[in-house]
Amino acid sequence: PKDLVLLSKMSLIKTIWNGLDSRLDKQQYFKWFNYLAVIILVGEAVLNAAIIKRVPYTEIDWVAYMQEVEGVVNGTWDYTKLKGDTGPLVYPGGFVALYWILYTITGKGADIALAQWIFAALYLLTAFFVLKIYKHSRALPLWAVGLICLSRRVHSIFVLRLFNDCFAMMFLFLAMYLFIKDHWSLGCFFYSVAVSIKMNVLLFAPGLAVLLVKRFGILPSLPKLLICAYVQVVVAIPFMLENPFGYLKMSFDLGRKFIFYWSVNWKFVPEEIFLSDMWGLSLLALTLSFIILFAIFKWTPEEGLFKLIFSSWTKPLVFNKQSGVVLSAERTIPSLQLHSRLSYRPVSCEFRHRYCYVHLQFRWNRVQPIVALPVLLLVLVHPAVPPLAHQRSHLT
Repeated sequence: PKDLVLLSKMSLIKTIWNGLDSRLDKQQYFKWFNYLAVIILVGEAVLNAAIIKRVPYTEIDWVAYMQEVEGVVNGTWDYTKLKGDTGPLVYPGGFVALYWILYTITGKGADIALAQWIFAALYLLTAFFVLKIYKHSRALPLWAVGLICLSRRVHSIFVLRLFNDCFAMMFLFLAMYLFIKDHWSLGCFFYSVAVSIKMNVLLFAPGLAVLLVKRFGILPSLPKLLICAYVQVVVAIPFMLENPFGYLKMSFDLGRKFIFYWSVNWKFVPEEIFLSDMWGLSLLALTLSFIILFAIFKWTPEEGLFKLIFSSWTKPLVFNKQSGVVLSAERTIPSLQLHSRLSYRPVSCEFRHRYCYVHLQFRWNRVQPIVALPVLLLVLVHPAVPPLAHQRSHLT
């Protein structure tokens, strides 16, 4: 009997382990992932409710957001004249439109508890899209999926800080999911919506450009870029009519300096150096250098960046070393329907912001984080959208 009990326990452990092993066939993986996703989302709903009820709200930017929007409500359309307690308005027009809605719903920003519940729902929606991305990429072993809910900082950013980063990232993750599903026009629309809420999302643009060229070619990608431009024009029109240069300068100010007090990654740097122009220029140079290096050596390792540029004017070029043939994007990009091997390589592109960035390599059945995975899953603030490196191992 003892042996039977032991064997039963070992069998149960083996069954659980097999269920959490990512090396399952597609249908089994999706089935187990769905179970875990439901558990995670229900648990997150309970956890966020508990945080709102038990943890004191921390005022940082919410009041300033409401003051900036109130200026527009009162008839000020000159961006240079819009400001709050923390300084002038430095976000694009989509931010104003979005927080105008929140301003109205929350009684001019007074009902902070209601705002927290809205952001809790936003958190769940963001987590939902992140889970969808990981599910269809099959990038994570199932035992690691639960790590998505372990970040204290992410919960704080959403339900205790009410930052606009939350909306920007939700729309960005939605766009990434649409790219995975091969809905590029709609994906570009929501990507541009994210940019209109916070300029930092522009740092995904180089990777997205490579993705578009790989998928469509250079000239066929132009309509998708026009969609992005259209969104920016629509949200900017009311302010551009009043003071176009003021709007562009304030909402897309690349020279703006961050407050040293809010720095996380650069606390070890003396404040006078952190605020110097040379420091900012050095970090900008590093950012551009890393984008170029990754574009050449990581994002286009097979076809080469320059070959991609000069050979993809009217049609996509996706080269396969193994077979020596050019594969059509229709067969290689929608990897969710194929068993192609897929590599995602995001790289952190912004060095001076207050968040911590990471470099992660997604592989077919594994993930290789260099910094904490839970933070990555929901606070990918500034990495480039990962271009696809197609390695066709087997198609079914």
